[in-house]
Amino acid sequence: MYDFVVVGAGPAGSRFARQAADAGYDALVLERGRVGTPLACSGHVSTDIWAFTPDGAREHLLQNEIYGARFHVGGPDSPEHPFYKDTVVSNVIDRVGLDRTLARAASDAGADVREDHSVTDVDEHGEYVDVTASTPDGTETFRGKMVVGCDGPVSRVRRELGLPEPGEKLQGVLGFAPDAHSGNFVDVHLTAPRFFAWRIPRGAAGVEYGLAAPPGRNVRDLFDRFTAEYDVETDRLCAGMIPIGPPPRVTAHRGFLIGDAAAQTKPFTGGGILYGMTAADHAVRTVDPDDPGTLADYERAWRRDLKNEIRLGHWVRRAYSLPESVQTVGLRALSGEIGVHMDRPSSFFSTDHLRKLLRRA
Repeated sequence: MYDFVVVGAGPAGSRFARQAADAGYDALVLERGRVGTPLACSGHVSTDIWAFTPDGAREHLLQNEIYGARFHVGGPDSPEHPFYKDTVVSNVIDRVGLDRTLARAASDAGADVREDHSVTDVDEHGEYVDVTASTPDGTETFRGKMVVGCDGPVSRVRRELGLPEPGEKLQGVLGFAPDAHSGNFVDVHLTAPRFFAWRIPRGAAGVEYGLAAPPGRNVRDLFDRFTAEYDVETDRLCAGMIPIGPPPRVTAHRGFLIGDAAAQTKPFTGGGILYGMTAADHAVRTVDPDDPGTLADYERAWRRDLKNEIRLGHWVRRAYSLPESVQTVGLRALSGEIGVHMDRPSSFFSTDHLRKLLRRA
């Protein structure tokens, strides 16, 4: 019997499995297809990512360094409102490569990582949990002391455990233009309903275009109009759901959720790679697979760490729905050099950022 059966080999699942294995636990990871595919997430992350990856990962995953963002209330020809630093703000990485690197690190640490295992059933019992998966050879049931749902926004584990859904799920789509682009600013367009569209230079890997919006909108049509404004044709189109707003509970009797399955994401960007891996570390430190009572410790730990950032992120997102005239005035007033960390909205109130605002006053 395994200590943990982890469902999903994305960043959250692989990080948890690696850390759990390092801590001496037996961890099994079940991935429904091949690790890293299909791509459904952007690879624009803060530089904090490298603290979660094995040595040498930066050398083969880094595609571009970003120094800031240009915000637009309209399309590409609308006025730009730049926010920037004189040092690197964020990195653009090989997103598929990240998943594979983290899964390999989990395997190297001793976790049992299995691809082409699609979970179909989860049964909690008093002392253990049975996880059944469809495999190329039929079906197989695995027994563990705990099941860990790291299987994304449409989580099978969440549904099987009867846990509540995230506050909302946005629909996202992204595509790539193959022409190399060496720019080091991303473009953010506040033109999608209640969210935004983006353009990310990926160096030799081309340019990424993306857009997200609430359900009920024709996201593909919005995306096509957005890329038409840039006069580009994209290929390798990818689509996925973005969970926003963690549910009131992400733990059951012998199971718990991490990452997108728990909606541990930034409400103002939808990104969840760093938040999910941060929560994974909290889970390894707090959860004893022999004691279901420790799941409450996990709930407290990750919420204590991320609660304020997520709450402030909701307030930032509200600005996306303000009248265009108000957005323009606000962007004009706040643009310039910043001292803000892209994963921590609370850094808006940091001494460094406030000092930069006062310089412009």
